[in-house]
Amino acid sequence: MGSAPSLADCDYVRGGAQQTAVKILVVGHFAVGKTTFIGSISEIEPLSTEETMTRAAESVDDLKGVQGKTTTTVAMDFGRLTISERVVLYLFGTPGQQRFVQMWEDMARGALGALILVDPERLADSFPVIDLIEHYGLDYAIAVNHFDGASARDERALREALDLLDDTPVVTCDARDEGSSAAALTTLVRHLLDRAH
Repeated sequence: MGSAPSLADCDYVRGGAQQTAVKILVVGHFAVGKTTFIGSISEIEPLSTEETMTRAAESVDDLKGVQGKTTTTVAMDFGRLTISERVVLYLFGTPGQQRFVQMWEDMARGALGALILVDPERLADSFPVIDLIEHYGLDYAIAVNHFDGASARDERALREALDLLDDTPVVTCDARDEGSSAAALTTLVRHLLDRAH
């Protein structure tokens, strides 16, 4: 996999004004809140490929620790967020099931970085996701999605459990809340800018 593009590589012209298009992946394991996250923050009606889960999927998708999930992403989610006159984020949400991992490589092409959503109650499910993002050579930040009834986790313990580098950002967010989702994305963008300099 080639190296990720820089911000300068992403320039394009729209409406006579030069803007920088930045492709960001929103990734995470099954049922961690990726579709909800993109839906909460996209300035356009997000493209979603949610389908109703069938009985056949019950034998394939592990629903342990997941309550009330009746749909799942089968291709991708897509949203857009303008963060300044010059920078527009294009958000690509990946399906979380192992059987869709082949799609991730195509989606990773041209991405500048990734926001990895994590459920603190299912940390082990995040290991393959982090491994894939590192394999693709993408810089990333961790967004610990807050679920109702979940107890707060110590950041140091999370870092140790996920075996993160010291400079990998870790933020807590609520994927249902626009402001919280925006703060998580801002953390990732700042990290990418720091890494570019």
